[in-house]
Amino acid sequence: MGGLNLKYYFGTLNHTYQRTCMFPVLRKSLLLPALALLLLFACKSGEKLYNKGRYDEAVNAFVKKLQQRPQDETALRLLREAYNQSLASHEAVVNRYLVSNDALKWEGIKQEYRAMQALYNAIHTSPAALGVVTPKDYSADISGARQNAADVRYQRGVALLQQNNKSASRQAFDEFVACLAQQRDYKDAAALRDQAFAEGVTNVIVSRIEVRSPYYQFTVDQFRNSLVNDLKNASDMGRFVRYYDESELTTNNIRPDAWLQMQFFDFVVGETHTDRYAQDLSRDVVVQLNQQDSTGKYLERHITVRGTLTTITRTVITKGMMDYQLVAQGSNRMISQDRLPGSFTWQNQFAIFKGDDRVLDDAQRKLLQNRDVPPPPPQDLFMAFTRPIYSQMAGNLQRLSGVL
Repeated sequence: MGGLNLKYYFGTLNHTYQRTCMFPVLRKSLLLPALALLLLFACKSGEKLYNKGRYDEAVNAFVKKLQQRPQDETALRLLREAYNQSLASHEAVVNRYLVSNDALKWEGIKQEYRAMQALYNAIHTSPAALGVVTPKDYSADISGARQNAADVRYQRGVALLQQNNKSASRQAFDEFVACLAQQRDYKDAAALRDQAFAEGVTNVIVSRIEVRSPYYQFTVDQFRNSLVNDLKNASDMGRFVRYYDESELTTNNIRPDAWLQMQFFDFVVGETHTDRYAQDLSRDVVVQLNQQDSTGKYLERHITVRGTLTTITRTVITKGMMDYQLVAQGSNRMISQDRLPGSFTWQNQFAIFKGDDRVLDDAQRKLLQNRDVPPPPPQDLFMAFTRPIYSQMAGNLQRLSGVL
């Protein structure tokens, strides 16, 4: 019969019921041993850390264990000893710092206090841990060490600033930055930091570039403006070097420390060369005639087709040199100087053909699609040839940032 197979139906239903009902039991039966293994591992790892003398890590491991199993015997037994050993180790480091001649010892002391405070905070996350250990609060010690560390940096910065030279002012700047990292609003450290920077910075003034032809002056000014803007925004030109356009000298009340002087010379814009190459071409081709043979097949004949392809290449060369000098203000000491070459070549190629175009290959046909186009205007050619000069210039100034 074509009716429902009741045996198959109820058998499938029973199998589905067993899978559905047994799945939570199966998950629970697998989860409990896994959790037990995890807790056992946590306990064993804490004990291993303790035996290896890694007391800070052992304390944290025992606290985590007690958060999950507050009655764990191993954690309860070893936590107090691990904590005491950890405190003894950190306090010993603190004592060594206190008797040392390290000028920056308070920063190290603060780090030790913070490590002990971290244990205090960890133990307070577990009532069971607090039942066996009464941790010490080091927050006041951290605050005192931080203030002492800030004061040391502050005094070092003041002493350097009083030397009244760029090198010392730059070191003073770093000291005041470190002071404020310890205590954000410490005395007048922020104002002294800004003063140290102002006294330690080297202001480089980029002079106006003169060219012999007024026709290119606008383009030269564009070159200089781009250079100044990039130097201002570059992150790798030195923390204590600032570049300014000459026009900013009076408007922004800038104190010049050095002058960047540049001059283009021996440059040629638009040197044009035209090359013509005529090529006689020939090719054998097969043509079909209007005559048929006795079978009705059209007859073919081999012929030679010819033509002349003239390729015209127009090249426009722009090249020149730029001298630059970096001169110290007042003493006129030459900090650096160099001569930088630059060039740009524009080229256009097209072709003229006379003859039977069946003689042409694909590359020649593509060449014939090109057109005779004029070169860019002289100002654009001038700007193009300065690009490699610009790159060399920026690289040289980047390398000089360490001596400015």
